[in-house]
Amino acid sequence: MSYDHVLLPSGAASTLAEVDAYLTTQDGQPATAVVAEIAAELDKRNAELPEADAFLGAPAADGGIGATLFVSTPYDSIGHVRNLLFELATPHGYAVYDPQLAWLVDPAGRVPATVTHGGAGEFPYLTRELAHLWIPGLGEPGPYLIVETGDQVYIQTYRHPNGVYDLEYREGSADKHFTITVDDAAEVADLVWEWASGDRTRFDTLNWRRLTF
Repeated sequence: MSYDHVLLPSGAASTLAEVDAYLTTQDGQPATAVVAEIAAELDKRNAELPEADAFLGAPAADGGIGATLFVSTPYDSIGHVRNLLFELATPHGYAVYDPQLAWLVDPAGRVPATVTHGGAGEFPYLTRELAHLWIPGLGEPGPYLIVETGDQVYIQTYRHPNGVYDLEYREGSADKHFTITVDDAAEVADLVWEWASGDRTRFDTLNWRRLTF
């Protein structure tokens, strides 16, 4: 079995139904220049590796359909391929769609950050939409999300089985490390996004406790 990702232009869709509709409009179309360029680079990097280390399940060039690119990979290469897709596609204004998880990761409105999703690995940016997609769905075996924008500068949350979230942020040093408990997923997502985007307006109104170890 293989794992699939699909690239499509940022803004082409915002819901899963719109993704499906957009993909349908591309059926039978020749690959655009951007899609062909991304596919060629994927195939080039794949060809540079020994066959045993290949990360594509099929030539990427075969997956170019109109303005979309279907990329198939073995399960043990999912993280590597996803990172490559962000590296190659984001500068061209392309979103990454994961049909297995039903996640559309669109760079529109993004804040560059190292985002660690406990169940799915690392991502290179956060958007408001992703915060509201990921945080309510956190669960075992990794019910946490970390957004890091600098050395020891981060916000993170952990979702307990009862739906309560621990939320904490650190601003570079131990004396600027605070925590709070929140029982509403949407509020956690809002706070994570506000912190990441530089809006700390609500933070001073909450009962943060300084975290000590």
